[in-house]
Amino acid sequence: MKSIELNGSLRTETGKKFAKKLRSEELVPAILYGGEAPVMFSVVVKDLKPIIYTPNVYVIKLNLNGKVFEAILKDIQFHPVSDAIIHVDFQQIFADKKVTVALPIVLTGVAEGARQGGKLMLITRKLRANGFVKDMPDTLDVDVTELGLGKTRLVGELKFDNINIVDPKSTVVATVKLTRAARGAQAAEGK
Repeated sequence: MKSIELNGSLRTETGKKFAKKLRSEELVPAILYGGEAPVMFSVVVKDLKPIIYTPNVYVIKLNLNGKVFEAILKDIQFHPVSDAIIHVDFQQIFADKKVTVALPIVLTGVAEGARQGGKLMLITRKLRANGFVKDMPDTLDVDVTELGLGKTRLVGELKFDNINIVDPKSTVVATVKLTRAARGAQAAEGK
């Protein structure tokens, strides 16, 4: 997994009033859990944008007043009207503990059904993978070369080295839909 650095400032105060004051200063309240004790801190809003507004998953090196923690982004809360980031949760990670992360899916190859006039569609954009951080890939590559017209690729058919997919085995990852042109071609062949 790719790595990115993020600086934050430790905080001791909590509550709505303090959180509102932080947000007025272009800061976001955040928490790091998973270690010995939860660590409360704040980060600059613009520093979060490369982490949040991307399909990539990062190992985040949190620098909190000189102390560095490795973490992953676990949850983001947005304002219901303005979509402003109002709170962020991070989970501390360790080399000897497994972690569950939602990784983006990348379809590889040209589907057989797409060559026959069908339309290849990515149904599930991310899958939750469980494993050690060192074994986590940047993306989950799914080969769709043998996918024919009207066929689907399910989670249960996927195999990845050193990681387990947590999502249900019946979850559809990709499918090749039959288009009108493909139906017309099939009807013409049948006559």
